[in-house]
Parts: sequence; structure tokens; C-alpha cells
Amino acid sequence: MAAAPIITAVSLFRLDIPLREPFVISLGPIERVQNVAVHIQTSAGLSGWGECSPFATINGETAETCLAVGRLFARALHGKNALDIAGNVALMDRLIWANSSIKSAFDMALHDIAAQHAGQPLYQFLGGQNDKPLHTDMTVSLGPGEKMAADALRFQQEGFTVIKVKLGGHPDEDIARMGAIRKAIGPHLPLRIDANQGWPDAPTALKVLQALAPFGIQHCEEPIPRWLFTELPQLSAASPIPIMADESMCSPHDAQRLIALKACPLFNVKLGKSGGLHHAANIAGQAAGAGIGLQVGGFMESRLGMTAAAHLALASPAVHFCDFDTPLMFTEDPVEGGFQFGPNGLIQMPQTPGLGAAFSPRFLEVVFSV
Repeated sequence: MAAAPIITAVSLFRLDIPLREPFVISLGPIERVQNVAVHIQTSAGLSGWGECSPFATINGETAETCLAVGRLFARALHGKNALDIAGNVALMDRLIWANSSIKSAFDMALHDIAAQHAGQPLYQFLGGQNDKPLHTDMTVSLGPGEKMAADALRFQQEGFTVIKVKLGGHPDEDIARMGAIRKAIGPHLPLRIDANQGWPDAPTALKVLQALAPFGIQHCEEPIPRWLFTELPQLSAASPIPIMADESMCSPHDAQRLIALKACPLFNVKLGKSGGLHHAANIAGQAAGAGIGLQVGGFMESRLGMTAAAHLALASPAVHFCDFDTPLMFTEDPVEGGFQFGPNGLIQMPQTPGLGAAFSPRFLEVVFSV
């Protein structure tokens, strides 16, 4: 029997890339990608890549905090069996609470190594098959109604089969924005909306959702502040649009709590919220058992991080929606391999063992190595 691949080196990198234009949500504008990449090498010659996109207003992390905590993880995991994913994730969880973003990058790199060792694409290693089409939506940034309508029309003309719209401003303005968008694109193209906690309370959210019901909306993500999660069951029962938990559903514990409350019919799973594929798979299992539908999305990851999310999407029958569009907003693509964007937002997956993606060295600034 071959010896287990032991972690012999870990490197942390900055990834800093401007966006084509500011991406605006109710929590504020994003003008550039400031991500952290992790590269883990082993005694068996296998190495794995991971990436995280810290989001201060959602998971309380920045690139600086991720690099600081990443140093702790790099030292702690040095000499460990790279295939012991559960043990290594538990070690990170014991070392420090929360910090789910940087944990997800290490988790991703470990899964990359383990799937390579098994000779399987990551989705197969996770128990899935490449047997269902994955189509990403394309997101309209929050802004003036005229610009949002023009952006939606452009995405429709580019062939995307579903459009996601960022809301969470003044309720009357949000209603007017959606009216302008629906008028621009016609009655048939499906829409999704994401308030990012922007409506202040459940009565306000219900008013907006009732007004938007005629616009053919598939679901609404996180309509109210995350700390009002106990109000989600009543809001969800009254809403004509299905509610999807996002910022209020980060960890497996959050999923368990919302399922017990019968809070809503849909969850949005992101590796940077859950702490990585190990915990995200736990959430997916809970959701499948409870009849909860899933969307797999992300923050501002490149195609590398989003490729990991797509592997997860193929591994769970509960996943019905994909939100992988942020790499299309980058001014440059730093990834070699990974999934490719096909016509109409179709995601074309790599079939090589492991994650199937790596970073081009010219985009990375090394910060730490052990």
C-alpha cells in the first residue's frame, strides 16, 4: 500500500484583480477582487489549490484576516495526512471559531489532493456524476432602474437563460426597478432577486414581494436582516415568492436550525460561508433529507473557486440553481483549466482528476510559505 500523502509545504497568495465595473449590492459596492489563494504540496508529489473571497459585511473576513489565520492553519497542518479531510477540518475548527472563508480555501485544496489521489474528478469523489446540465444566472447590479433594465436586456441578448437582480434599496424604488427590467426583457425570461438583507423588517419585505409577484420571479434571497431569522417562517408562509436563506444560513448548525423552524423552502450554499466542501456537503445532505432546494453560489471567487462550487452542485440532487457568474466580471482571468462558460451560461466541467484548475503564477503575490 502506498504511503499516505503528507503535507510538506503550504503557500498563501494574494489575488487582486479589478472588476470591469463596480458590482453594487445593498451592503455596498465592490470594485475589485481581493482574494486569497492556498497551495498545498505533499510528499507524494500531489498538490492542491484553494481560493477564498472574504466578504467583510457577510463573513467578517478580509484578505488580511485570511492571511493571518491562514498562517496558523499552514503551520498546524504541516506534517498531517492530506487525505484526512475530516480530521484536518476539525483541527481548523478547533484552532479558531468562524473564519469560514479562509477555512474553505484550505478545505478546497485538500479535496483537490484527495480527488487526484483517487484518480477521480472532484464531483465523482464527492459522490456525484456529470449527469445534469449546470447553467449559471447573470446578475444585474443594484443601481438606477434605467441602467438595471439595460443590463438585463444585454444579458438576455447574450443568451443567459435566467437573470438575477440585486435589490434591497428603498421598497418603492425596488418595485420600480423590477418593473423597468420586466418591461425591457419581456414576460418570459425567468428572474431571481436578492435583497442581501436590505429590507428592514418582515412587513416591509412582504409588501415588496407581494408587489413583485406578477413579475415571474423564481425566488428571493435573504429579504430581511439575518438576525431576524425567527421571522422567516411567517414571512415565507405569506410570501407569493419562495424565500431562499443566504446570510442566515452559513454553517451546518444554521441549516439544522432553519430546518427545525421550517423557515423557508430554499437555501443558498456557498463554500466561503460554510467553511468548505466538507461542511457544505453536510448542509446538502440535511437539505435533501428535509426537502429543501439548494442554490450553489459564491462571493467574488475566480473560476477556480467557482469550479469547486460547481463540483459540489453535481454531487447533490438537492441543487436546482447555480450562481457562478462573478468570474465574468473580472478584467482578467487568472485561472488555468477549470470550468468553462459555454453558450447560454452553460457550465462545462473539467474531467481531469481533482479540482481540474490551477492559478497562473503571474497573477499571484506570495505572502507566506512554510
